[in-house]
Amino acid sequence: MTQPQPMIRPSPADPQGLIEPPQAPPQAAPPAQPVAPVPLDSFLAQPGDHLAPGPIAIILIEDEVEIASTLAHHMQLGFRKILALSPQPLTANQKPSDPKGRVLNLLFDSRRPGAHVRAVNTVIGKLPADSWIYYGYNAEYLFYPFSETRTIGEMLAFHAEERRRAMLTYVIDLYAPDLNRHPDAVSVGEAMFDRSGYYALGRSDRQGGRRERQLDFFGGLRWRFEEHLPPDRRRIDRIAIFRTEAGLRLLPDHRLSVEEMNTYACPWHNNLTAAVASFRVAKALARNPGSRTQIRSFTWRGSHPFRWNSHQLMELGLMEPGQWF
Repeated sequence: MTQPQPMIRPSPADPQGLIEPPQAPPQAAPPAQPVAPVPLDSFLAQPGDHLAPGPIAIILIEDEVEIASTLAHHMQLGFRKILALSPQPLTANQKPSDPKGRVLNLLFDSRRPGAHVRAVNTVIGKLPADSWIYYGYNAEYLFYPFSETRTIGEMLAFHAEERRRAMLTYVIDLYAPDLNRHPDAVSVGEAMFDRSGYYALGRSDRQGGRRERQLDFFGGLRWRFEEHLPPDRRRIDRIAIFRTEAGLRLLPDHRLSVEEMNTYACPWHNNLTAAVASFRVAKALARNPGSRTQIRSFTWRGSHPFRWNSHQLMELGLMEPGQWF
């Protein structure tokens, strides 16, 4: 026998019961619990769901310059997780506001030579296949076409539809206009960059021929002060964004072990490229004993204020929108 349903008495102000009762406001999700800094290898042994598919950024922290602004910039781009690799745990002042727990501070000796190779290749081996990775350093800021209004996930979805598994990025050197006021050569508020002086040379293979759709790019501070940099550090091209696959390895010169992933475009048309606005070379030139006493200023006739947007880089040909509009 069916039990009768209990009668709900209508409100006197709503005798026919036509007005829906007020709904309780949704409960705000509790803030994500931060992950205590642990060594990178220990974290990767049991990453949980932190390395689920999604664009992941690896930021190698070499010093204490502009750490919070670097992490905040890449959070704004929409990376699902950001692995901040540092020799010591970051302080509260070095972390941006992160209610969703997207930034994971992991312990790693990011100051030793070739640290990027070991860090990136270690993460590649633990990520699911076809995961997108970006890697850079503190005081470096990724820009891609229309990055002010479109997320990194949207951009990479389009790039993948064009059957591209990697993206060429140009490292655009930033520097302070006055080294007397900014002896470390870093000034986010007054950043300058070179608007001209960039060029490319064909890339040779082991047999002396030319590699198809591959070029070596030069310019910026690495070109103007090349006497202070070894030849293997003068290029400004970096394959900083790529998709994981079995056997893939990052090489010391910022290229990948799969040659097609080092190309700037497919054979049929131009593809998206990106730029990394970086204070890294300026910091090194301002600190190293062999260069700091010889360089009085980084500004020259080609210097121009950096406006911190992708449109400026596209207008100067330092970034390619390809078929994306």
